[in-house]
Amino acid sequence: MAALQEEFDYYVEHQAELVERYLNKFIVIRGQVVDGAFDSAVEAYKDALTKYEAGTFMIQHVTPGKESYSQTYFSNVAI
Repeated sequence: MAALQEEFDYYVEHQAELVERYLNKFIVIRGQVVDGAFDSAVEAYKDALTKYEAGTFMIQHVTPGKESYSQTYFSNVAI
């Protein structure tokens, strides 16, 4: 399984309830557990590093819609 796939899947599957509880917060997810909610990604990261090794947790900004977990990049390059 890809690194942090479990955490990502948890967020996607529970996004609606997480939005109700943590709207506009940055949450730390490890496994299938939310281990903190913060006002900034920096706060979330600093707290998570006191408990876990980097790369073993995910920080997610909680907002509604798939835009919260996907990125679109535009390019002027023609294929």
